[in-house]
Amino acid sequence: QVQLVESGGGLVQSGGSLRLSCAASGSISSINYMGWFRQAPGKQRELVAGSFSSGFTNYADSVKGRFTISRDNAKNTVYLQMNSLKAEDTAVYYCKVVDFRNQNYWGQGTQVTVSS
Repeated sequence: QVQLVESGGGLVQSGGSLRLSCAASGSISSINYMGWFRQAPGKQRELVAGSFSSGFTNYADSVKGRFTISRDNAKNTVYLQMNSLKAEDTAVYYCKVVDFRNQNYWGQGTQVTVSS
């Protein structure tokens, strides 16, 4: 059984920063992909940022230059540093992990609320 534990969400003022963390534990084989998605009320879940074991990273256009994804492979942990937050960044943020067997795992979600 694989468990993803997210932390770091909360309420912040516009222009502020937050750092999200997601730690994977349990019976998980080597991790290939670690990423962050978000879902705002009434909207579809969307990619925020992703990180592959090759070192390649990608970001949604809306967060480029403001958010940074990083990972600690030894700890099976992925981080999302979010700076210059805007009201439109308000959403539930989900961590996603994909191992080399192409098994997908999702975290439970953490709420990020940015007040304007």
